[in-house]
Order: sequence, then C-alpha cells, then structure tokens
Amino acid sequence: MPQSDFVNIAAHLPEMAKRQPDTAAIIFPKQNRRMTFSELNTLSDRIARGLIETGIRSGVRTVLMVTPSPEFFALTFALFKVGAVPVLIDPGLGIKNLKKCFIEAEPQAFIGIPKAHIARLLFGWGKQTIRTCVTVGPRLFWEGTTLSTIIRRNTDDSPFKPAPTQEDDVAAILFTSGSTGIPKGAVYSHGNFSAQVAALKRVYGIEPGEIDLPTFPLFALFAPALGMTAVIPEMDFTRPGSVDPLKIIDAIRNYGVTTMFGSPALINRVGRYGVDNGVKLPTLRRAISAGAPVPASVLERFTSLLNPGVQVFTPYGATEALPVCSIGSTEILEETRVITDAGGGVCVGRPVEGIRLEIIEITDAPIYSWHEDLRVPTGKIGEIIVQGKQVTKGYYNRPESDHLSKIQDTQTGSFFHRMGDLGGRDEEGRIWFCGRKSHRVETASGPMFTIPCEAVFNTHPAVYRSALVGVGNAGELTPVLCVELEKGIKVEEKVLREELLKLAEEHIHTHAIETILFHPSFPVDIRHNAKIFREKLAVWATERLKR
Repeated sequence: MPQSDFVNIAAHLPEMAKRQPDTAAIIFPKQNRRMTFSELNTLSDRIARGLIETGIRSGVRTVLMVTPSPEFFALTFALFKVGAVPVLIDPGLGIKNLKKCFIEAEPQAFIGIPKAHIARLLFGWGKQTIRTCVTVGPRLFWEGTTLSTIIRRNTDDSPFKPAPTQEDDVAAILFTSGSTGIPKGAVYSHGNFSAQVAALKRVYGIEPGEIDLPTFPLFALFAPALGMTAVIPEMDFTRPGSVDPLKIIDAIRNYGVTTMFGSPALINRVGRYGVDNGVKLPTLRRAISAGAPVPASVLERFTSLLNPGVQVFTPYGATEALPVCSIGSTEILEETRVITDAGGGVCVGRPVEGIRLEIIEITDAPIYSWHEDLRVPTGKIGEIIVQGKQVTKGYYNRPESDHLSKIQDTQTGSFFHRMGDLGGRDEEGRIWFCGRKSHRVETASGPMFTIPCEAVFNTHPAVYRSALVGVGNAGELTPVLCVELEKGIKVEEKVLREELLKLAEEHIHTHAIETILFHPSFPVDIRHNAKIFREKLAVWATERLKR
C-alpha cells in the first residue's frame, strides 16, 4: 500500500515518540506515575504483539472497560495499531442499556478490570459472541489471560508495524450517552479520528509540548495524538459535577497545565470555588467545555480565574460529529449573551473549517436525499445538518437510526448527518442552538423550543437551571416549566413563581407558560452531568399535576 493511503490514528504516537521521546505523555498525580512518549509507544507495541497472539487482530470488535490508567492508554493505542476495533461503552449507562449495547456491538473480545469481568458474567454481556478475554489486574474464575502476562511474554522492543488501515476503515465504535434515547454505537473510521485531531489542532492552536488536563477519558486519548502531556486528574469520571475543585486546581498549578477540557458542570463547580477563594490559573492558555450549553454566568466566573484575554471555548458537536462549530467566551460575554438571555438561543459560533452546515425544515420523518428546497431562510429556526470528514457515516447494527439520521447528497457523493438539534443562522454566519428536536413542545398553537424559553427564566438569580417540558396529548401539549433553584438560596416558592410568571408574560415566545414546578435536583446524563433528561422531567411533571 502506498504510504499516502495509510491512515491510522495510532500513527501519531510513534511519531511523537521520535520527536519528543523523553517528554511525559501521561501523568497520574494520584499514583505519582508518569510515562514518556517513548515508554508509552514501546509498551503499546508490546501489547499489540500480545493481542495478536491472543486472537485480537485486525477487525476484531473489542469492548474496552478499563479505568483511566497508563494501561488504558497503552491498550487503546495497541488496539488501533493492530487494526482491532475498540468498542467504548459508558459503564454508567445502566444495566438495561449496557445489555443492549453488547447485543448490538456483537463484540468478539473483552478487555476489562476484574470488576468489569464479574459484571460481564453476572449479566451475560456478550455471552453469545465474546471468544477472547483479557483481564487488566488479577484474573479470578473466568477464562482468558491477563495484561501483565501479555506484557511479560513480549519483550521485543523493536518498532511494531501497524496494520495497513485506510481512511475509511473502521477504527472504533463509540456509544452515545443516550441522553435523548437509547445509546447508539457511532462507527468511527481512522479518517474520522484523524480529521478530529487536525481540526482540534487548527481551531485551538494546540502545539506539541503543551500540558493537557482532560476530565473526560475519551478526550484524554487526543492528548498524545496532539503531542500534549495528559495529566489525569484525581476524580470520579462518571460524576464530573461532583468533582473536588481543589484537586483540579492543584493539578493545573502543580503541572503547569496549559489547556483543559471540562463539562459545563465541572467548569461551574471549579469556577465557583475559584471565585470564592481568590484562585488564579495563570498557566492556562485555553479551556474547552462541551457536552451541553454553558451558561454565560459560568463562563464569566471561570474566565475571572484566567489571565486577561484567555478564553473558555465551547465547541458544538456530538459523538457522531465533533467539532462542528466553536465560539470563545469573549464573544459570548461581550456580544451574544444579551441575545441569549432574551430568548434568542445559545450562540455556538461559526462552522469550523471543513464543515458544511445547513439549516433545514423541521421534520421527524426520514429524508432520503439532499435538495436545495430543504434549506430554510437565514434567521429561521430549523434542524441542523452537517457534512465533513469528522462526521461519522452511521451506527453499528442500527439501520433504522441511519435511516432517520443520514441524508444522501448526490451532488457530492457524500451525506449529511442530522444532528437532532434545532437552531438558526444569523446574518454573520453564526449558528444559534435552540434545543433538541425531540424536546420541542408541540402545543395547539405551534412549537415551543427549550433553550430560547429556558434562557428567559435562567436570568433570575434564584434559578440554577430550568427545563421546558410538555404535558398532555401529542400535538396539544401544555408547556410546563420545571425549575431547579440555586443551592443555598432561600426563597418563598409562591413569590418566586409569581416573579417567573411575570417574566414569561414579558416575552412573546414564553407567554404561553402558565405552570411552574420546582424540582429538587434535575436528572442529568452520566457522561457530562449537564444534559438534562427532559423526558424524565416530563413524566415527573405529569405525575405532580395529577395530585
């Protein structure tokens, strides 16, 4: 195969091992462990040889359930090197969803910590398809081998020749968080991953030698590919909203972190602590927050910890396509915030280079092919669809989902991905996010969109966040606003309700809201602790209103 045809996301690691062999690739403050790029590359090469011996080779779908650790990094790159297909499933999805994910992914191999193997056997995950098992840690009563045995048996330190994968070859299956339905396995190609790395480097000006603090395990894998040292913080990655802010701050200070990724919930928690305790983070050159819209108040607090001119960037995208758009905190705080607070939606910036984004008429029906008549005028809210190299082509074993989420583009020979989000484009080419399509509330007088409505009420100092849901019959839903109060604020609900209803009357797009319910703590997604489960709130609101 010509070298130009070879595309493998793992190829970045040996390249960085040549360019900066003695630079730390990963640092684990809790265990006081660090591994250089050379060491990480050598270890992943050894593991790659051992995986092939165990039967995990090119094309083998392999569930990876390993906690963030040097072994997790080495294993992931080893799987890419041999051309296997890592299947990444969030353990926090719940037993029922996890079982469905295993059925759909049809994994042939399983690599996990002992706890994961016990759960696999207890719940029968992958019982019909898994033939090869590797344990990271001590192996007890189950079959297979251990990672330590694989490493011990493979002492050859000569460079491993990666599988000759190409741009369209399957690299991994990443399951969505299921925040708006059943989790689906997005099929990533090596070309998708390579395009993501290039886009992140280009959009945010990331350079080799920087220090990264990734508080989401999947984003941690991008650090070595970008030549950054990844400092893995001491935290429960399934509960970013409950992180100990001091441990994040200490990691940034102790290791001179230059860039960090955090969910809105984590950024909020660290920002509040930082403001209350006079914290400054002068080494940070940028922070990136994604997973849900980031309130301007959260951006304002966190940027106050940074040097003048340093921004928090909020990329827009999804598991299936990332990044799609990006915007910095300066533009939000100085310009778009006022429009958001008035109900204009959340500005997510302009499409990044290489992404084609269109806004089309809203429909829940499949769309078989692209044509210009689908496009809505500038300024009108519609459904967001995207096209580009970092956009995945489909889901694994979910043809009905592909049917609803992809639009063939015969003009380019490619396709559009339907983001499932609503939004509009302004005269300057910026995109304004208005909520999930499945969350719109279809009333007798027309649709109401979550983000524009909720923003009006989120300006009240006693409101932490709000969620618009619909109660009643389809097509004739009654809009109900659920409100979660700021922690530590004591208010009389009757008075607050009256104040919020007055706010509703002042805006044409919210005056139909006449019912407000106070919820103790919104149900949110396990991955980012920021996406609100409005479906669950709708059920809760329905029950409350029956009383």
